[in-house]
Amino acid sequence: MHITIDKAGAGDVLIHPAYAGEALSYPLGEGRKRPGMMTWLYGRSEGEADVLAAAVGERRQETPERVRRAAGAAGRALLAEGRSSGTLVRDPLAAGAENAGENAGAAAQWLQAWIEGWLLGLYRFDKYKSATKITGDVRLNLRSEDWAELSLAQLEQIIGTALHRAAGTNLTRDWVNETPDTLNPDTFVAWTQELFQDRPVHVRIYRGQELIDRGMNGLLTVGAGSKHQPALIELRYEGGGSDADANANMPMLALVGKAITFDMGGMNAKTGRDISDARMDMGGAAAVVGAMDILVRQRAEVRVTALIAVADNLPDARATLPSSVIKYPNGLTVQVANTDGEGRLVLADALLHAAKLGAAQAIDIATLTGNVGDALGLAIAGIWGDADMTRSLVEIGERNGERLWPMPLIDEYESELKSPYADLRNVGTSTLAGASVAALFIRRFVADTMDWVHIDMAGTVQYKQDAGYAEVGATGYGARLLADYAADYARKHRA
Repeated sequence: MHITIDKAGAGDVLIHPAYAGEALSYPLGEGRKRPGMMTWLYGRSEGEADVLAAAVGERRQETPERVRRAAGAAGRALLAEGRSSGTLVRDPLAAGAENAGENAGAAAQWLQAWIEGWLLGLYRFDKYKSATKITGDVRLNLRSEDWAELSLAQLEQIIGTALHRAAGTNLTRDWVNETPDTLNPDTFVAWTQELFQDRPVHVRIYRGQELIDRGMNGLLTVGAGSKHQPALIELRYEGGGSDADANANMPMLALVGKAITFDMGGMNAKTGRDISDARMDMGGAAAVVGAMDILVRQRAEVRVTALIAVADNLPDARATLPSSVIKYPNGLTVQVANTDGEGRLVLADALLHAAKLGAAQAIDIATLTGNVGDALGLAIAGIWGDADMTRSLVEIGERNGERLWPMPLIDEYESELKSPYADLRNVGTSTLAGASVAALFIRRFVADTMDWVHIDMAGTVQYKQDAGYAEVGATGYGARLLADYAADYARKHRA
């Protein structure tokens, strides 16, 4: 998957973004200009290039996400046709005269979105395929003459940024798609250590006696039934710029991810014809790893600590039994009413640890409840917590396509968490408002000194069918969202 400038080949397909209501250099009906539609216009002679019209819809409704989706669909269309390269054409007729003097910032944003979408669209998780494996790749070529407002150095920087962001997102996808016989708590820890080895990230792993000594009883409880030890991974990154002291003095942002590498439900075992999606219950942690990868690749001047709670949730003779009571270092006791409500138990450990490290803000992200998908569907995640953080994250999500919808923390619903045996129970007493009740439980483990939001991304972790720049399987949701928030947070602090 590589991008070139001014290196068009004789066999390149010419890719024309097509806008509704605007002329194109080739005849194309308005019905073929609806967002996401791909139309092939084949050359009439051997020397005439084939053309792919990639519809974006109406320009006034254009967003970076629409551009990404059009680009991803275009890349996938070329791959399906067995083409090896395409040249993006910024058609002056399609752009319209009023956009001829488009400023460099807008042009850069559009082009970065296109390249990101292209790279994400060509992603395939095929390491276990043989007979059905699609071989080959598709190169994208840019014509510098189409981007007069951008210098060659700017074009190369845009390409580099898009490559970094796509790489982090595709890393997240790879880990979420991976099979449980390969990815378990031990390999998750090992892969994380290997990923950040020889990079400016301090890695510390808490396991075994260290978890006991620190009272991380959520992890110990959830992981009791697995042959693989639970762990808390701590990743500290304090910027890649020249001013190390300034980076170190920034308020710390904690990114907290849930990594249940297989969620069988513990002793409240899941049932169903196919529960293979249970391997994706580490989607929040994979997003955190992907975000850290993006930040390190971009040498972002941020101060971020990632805390990843890793465990399997399996039934076994040693597994925690429903009705067991555990105690946390903040003094709260929790009755484990249902062992399938495990994510909030391990997030509690990580959030308490974030406060001990001095985090000023914390974002926890997890595939936590099926209930959030019932409420919001599979295209948007729910977010609870601090209003200012929520507002910033929602705005970022609208730009990069990883959307969020603000959800309420209703204090009265805390009655659902009352237990006759402990301070709290880990699941509500009814089936209503399950995602909000889970957020209320997590809130009890957030220090007063720390601003916090909780993101429930259970619905957005995977696509059920090919769409835009994603194939069936892991979406990579959250990696770009968290990386962009960290960069914005650091910029606001410096300002």
